[in-house]
Amino acid sequence: MLWHLDIEPAPGQPDSTGLRIAQEAVESGLPGPWKVAASRGFLVEGGLSADDVSDAARRVLVDPVVEKFRVESCPAASGAVGDALIHVFPKPGVTDPEAESALALLRDLGYSVDGARSVRSYRIEGPADLLPRLIQRVLANDAVEQAVVGPMSLDHLGQGKPYQFALIVVPIREMDDAELLKTSKEGQLSLSLAEMKTIQAHFRDLGRDPTDCELETLAQTWSEHCSHKTLRGRIDFDGTPIPNLLKRTIFSATQELGLDWLVSVFSDNAGVVRFDDDFDVCFKVETHNHPSAIDPYGGSNTGIGGVIRDALGTGLGSKPICNTDVFCVAPPNLPPDQLPAGVLHPKRVLKGVVAGVRDYGNRMGIPTVNGALVVDPAYLGNPLVFCGTVGVIPRGKAFKSVEPGDRIVAIGGRTGRDGIHGATFSSVELTSESESVSGGSVQIGDAITEKMVLDVIVQARDRGLFRAITDCGAGGFSSAVGEMGAESGAVVDLENAPLKYQGLSYTEIWISEAQERMVLAVPPESWEEFRDLCSMEGVEATDLGEFVDSGRLTLRYHGQVVGDLSMDFLHEGRPDVVRSATYTPSPARPIETPPSGDFTADLLKILSHWDVCSKEWIVRQYDHEVQARTVVKPLVGEHERGPGDASVILPVLGSHRGLAVSCGINPRYGRLDAYAMAACVIDEAVRNCVAVGADPDRIALLDNFCWGNPERPETLGSLVRAAQACREMALAYKTPFISGKDSLYNEYSHEGESLAIPPTLLISAIGQIPDVHRCVTMDFKAPGNLIVLVGTTRAEFGGSLWAETCGLEGGSVPVVDPAAGLATFRAVHRAIARGLIRSCHDLSEGGLAVAVAESAFAGRIGASISLKDVPCDSAAGSDAAILFSETPSRFLVEVEPDLLSDFAGVLEGLPYARLGVTKAAEAGEAARLVIEGVAGERVVDASLDELEDAWRRPLDW
Repeated sequence: MLWHLDIEPAPGQPDSTGLRIAQEAVESGLPGPWKVAASRGFLVEGGLSADDVSDAARRVLVDPVVEKFRVESCPAASGAVGDALIHVFPKPGVTDPEAESALALLRDLGYSVDGARSVRSYRIEGPADLLPRLIQRVLANDAVEQAVVGPMSLDHLGQGKPYQFALIVVPIREMDDAELLKTSKEGQLSLSLAEMKTIQAHFRDLGRDPTDCELETLAQTWSEHCSHKTLRGRIDFDGTPIPNLLKRTIFSATQELGLDWLVSVFSDNAGVVRFDDDFDVCFKVETHNHPSAIDPYGGSNTGIGGVIRDALGTGLGSKPICNTDVFCVAPPNLPPDQLPAGVLHPKRVLKGVVAGVRDYGNRMGIPTVNGALVVDPAYLGNPLVFCGTVGVIPRGKAFKSVEPGDRIVAIGGRTGRDGIHGATFSSVELTSESESVSGGSVQIGDAITEKMVLDVIVQARDRGLFRAITDCGAGGFSSAVGEMGAESGAVVDLENAPLKYQGLSYTEIWISEAQERMVLAVPPESWEEFRDLCSMEGVEATDLGEFVDSGRLTLRYHGQVVGDLSMDFLHEGRPDVVRSATYTPSPARPIETPPSGDFTADLLKILSHWDVCSKEWIVRQYDHEVQARTVVKPLVGEHERGPGDASVILPVLGSHRGLAVSCGINPRYGRLDAYAMAACVIDEAVRNCVAVGADPDRIALLDNFCWGNPERPETLGSLVRAAQACREMALAYKTPFISGKDSLYNEYSHEGESLAIPPTLLISAIGQIPDVHRCVTMDFKAPGNLIVLVGTTRAEFGGSLWAETCGLEGGSVPVVDPAAGLATFRAVHRAIARGLIRSCHDLSEGGLAVAVAESAFAGRIGASISLKDVPCDSAAGSDAAILFSETPSRFLVEVEPDLLSDFAGVLEGLPYARLGVTKAAEAGEAARLVIEGVAGERVVDASLDELEDAWRRPLDW
C-alpha cells in the first residue's frame, strides 16, 4: 500500500514557504498575482494502515504545535477546484536524505515499511499559461526532481529491478579515429583522441578489447578533475617549454622554502602543517562548479560534504573543526528574460549554494567561519563554488600506508546511481543541454550519515584499527581503491557493495559518486573489532576485497572478472597533454582621475557593490558558534555587523594558540593581468591573516585555479602567468603552498557562442596566532583614538571597484612590492602582539575610503581624517587616487594616543601617516565620517547610518 502523508502549517501559522514561492515567482519574471499554499510530506510504502501512518506522524514526523497533517491513499484525487496542484519529489535514483531518515525512524518504531520518498506539494492560484515556467524556474530542478501536475497517479514507489549480469566489451581495437572520439563523447568519458588511441594500443598489445568497466576506470583516473593533466602536462609557453607547470611553480616554491613546520604537502587529501607539540592541522579547499550550475543546492551540499571527507581522509583521519566557502555568481538582479537556455537564474543559484553549504555544515556541527562573494556577469553559465575544511590531527597520525593482505573496507552511505560520470563531467565545459545530459552527475548529500562516519573514524583511528583511509570522491570506488592500491594491487568483489536500490550494473557500482562513503585499509586481525565499532555507531561497514601484491587492479562480479588493469598503466600510462600557451600584456590605458570633488556618492556606490556589501544574509545562516572554537567570528563590531578580515579558531580546546583563516580573490584584476592578480590575492590572503594577529612567518597557502578552456593558447597563457606569480610570491613572502586544486573548462556554450569565466584564482590562508588574547578586529573601539594608514599608496585603478562603478576602463592593475609587503606584515604583527593596536583593517576593494567607512560603522564610532599626509607616489596625489586606489600591503589601524610613539618605533623605516581621529557623535546628531582632501576641502561627508544602509541594502533579503 502507498500512502501520502501531507504536512502543512497549522491554523494561525504562517505559510512561509508559500509566501516565498510567490515572491520568487515575481522575481523570476513571472508576474502574478500568485497565491501559493505549500506543504511537505512523504510517500510511504509498506504493510501499513492509514491509522499506522497517522500514529507515526503524531509520534515522530509532525510537529503538532505548528503543523497539521492528513493521510491519503495513492493514487489520490484531492485538490481544490480552480487550483493547480503540483507535487515535486526526487527522481528515481536521486539520494533523498529526508526520506531515508523517515524510513529509519519508522522501522525503529516497528512499522512495516518498504520504502519512502519526500514530496513537496503546492496549490497554486495564478496565470495558468505561466504554470510550466513557474515549475521550471521556481518549483523544481529538472536535473534531479520530477513534477507532477494534478493528483499523483503512483501506486508504488518501486526499488528497481534486479540486475541481469551481462559482461560488456567495447570493441575499440578496430575503431578509426572518428569512432574513438564518438565512443568517448557518447560514453561521457571526456577522453581525447590521443588518450583513446593510447588505450587502443594498450589493448591491442594485450590481444583483447576492454570491458566497459575498464574503460570507465581509465576515464575517471585520467580525467582533468583527478589527474590535473593540463597543469601536469607539457606546455609550450611562447617558445619556452614547461614540462610540468605545477611542479615548476607551486610545488617547487614550497620545496625551496624547506620550512620545518610543514608536515605533509601535496601528497594527501589535504595539506598538513605543525600546530603545537601535540597536534597538527590540515586544510583543503575544493571546487564543485559544474554540479552547482545544474543543481545549486545539491552541488554545494556535496561540495562541502566532499571537502569535509578530504579532511577526514587526511593521514589517519583529522577531526574537521571549521568550514569556509566562496561563491562566484552573476548579478542576482539580472532580468529573467536575459537568461540563456539551460541556465538557472543567479539569484536562485546563490540561494541554492548558500542553503547547500548551510544545511550540511550545520547538521554536521562544523562552524562555517570564513568566505567571500564575487559577482560578475561572466559567471552566468558557470557559477563557481569553493568549499574548504580545516581539521586537527594528533601528531604522528599524518601518514598512512597500505599493506598486502589488508581488507578493502567501505563504510558510510550506500551506492546508487547519483554522481555517475561526475569526474568526467567536471572536465568538460557546460552547454545548454547539460541539465538533461548530465543530471545524473549531480549528487545529493546526507550530512547525518557523514557525521556518524566521522565519529567512527576518529574512534577507530585512536584504537589503531586501520592503516590507511581515503574518501570516495570523484570516480567513487574506482578512484579511492585505485589510488590506495597504486603501489601494490587490489582485488575487489563488486557484488559486496551495499546498494540503495536494485538494478545497478557492476560498472555503475564501481564509478558511482554516491556520497558519505570512505574506503579504509583494515588489517585482517582488526576487521572484526572495526566492524563491531561501526555497528555500535550505526554505520554500515562492508568488506569489498583485499589489497594484494600483484601490481594489478582486478574487479570481480559474482566471481566473473569484469576488469583487470595494470596499476602502472592506470596511473602512469596516460599520454602527456601537450598544449601551447601565449601571453600578450594588455596595452596600457591610463585612467584620468578628477583632481578633487565630492566623492561621497562614489563611496556609497562602492559600499553597495555586490562584492563589498554586507554578507550578513549569508553569514547568519551558518552556525559559527558550534564546537565553541570560534574566537573571531565572520561579523565583528558592537552589533556584530562589521566585515571581519579573517576568522580565528582554537584547534585545541583549552589552549590559547589560535589559527586564523582567510582568503583572497579578485577576478577583475585577472581580466587585465593574471600575474598581477595572483600576486594581489596572495597579498590579500596574507594581509587578512595578519590583520587579526597572525604571525606572517607561520602562514600557509592553498591555491584554487578556475579558468576557461585551456586548449586556447591565450587562456592557458594567463594561467601560466598566474602560476608563475604564485611561485615568486610564495618565495618572497615565505608562505608555502600546502595543497590546491584546479577547475578548468569553465565555459558555457550555446548556439555556437561561448561565455568563459574571467581568470579566477582563490588563495586561502591559515596563519598561526601565538595567543588569541592579542587578536584584534577591524571595528573602531573608542572615540579619541588615532587613525593611522600603514603603507604607500599608488595610482592603481586597473580592475578597481571605483573604476567599475564609474564606468572607467583601463588603468594599471595594482602591483605587489613583496619586500615592502613582508616588512609591513612583520611590523604590524609585532605591534599587535605588543598590544599597540586597538583595531586593524586591511585595505582591499574600494581602498582607503571603504576601509575607514567599514571600521567606523562596524564600531558605531565616527571619524575625521585628512588625506594630505598620506604616503604616495607622484601619480597618486589626487584625492580620488588616495581614496579609492587598491594598492596592496596596506592597513588602517587605530592607536591610542599615548601609544603612538611606541607604535612608530615598531614601524621605523616603513611608510605610514597619521590621518586623524575617531569621534563620538555630536549631541543630538548621528556619528559621521568626514574626509578632507589634500587641499583641505571636504571630499566625503556622510553619517554612519547612510554608509551602513548603503552597505547592507543589496543582500538584505
